[in-house]
Amino acid sequence: MEKFTLINKARSRIKVFEAFEDSSKNSYMINVILISYGCVFTRSSKPVLKGSRVESIEEARNEYKKLLGGGWDKTYRFNSFF
Repeated sequence: MEKFTLINKARSRIKVFEAFEDSSKNSYMINVILISYGCVFTRSSKPVLKGSRVESIEEARNEYKKLLGGGWDKTYRFNSFF
């Protein structure tokens, strides 16, 4: 699964949605998404990630749809930083 990056209208906040890979052998986390979030201070700077959380695929889809409906846009500009 590839990474999906969203940026808000003001171009100051980003969210990155990507598959969560647990390296432990007894992994019970199947079908979950890692959502990282952060800030962009200037257009030419590297974004600063402030945190992340793990959500089920269904909850991540709902949040993704909600953000797109709220004016956030897809971007590939910051994928090279992650």
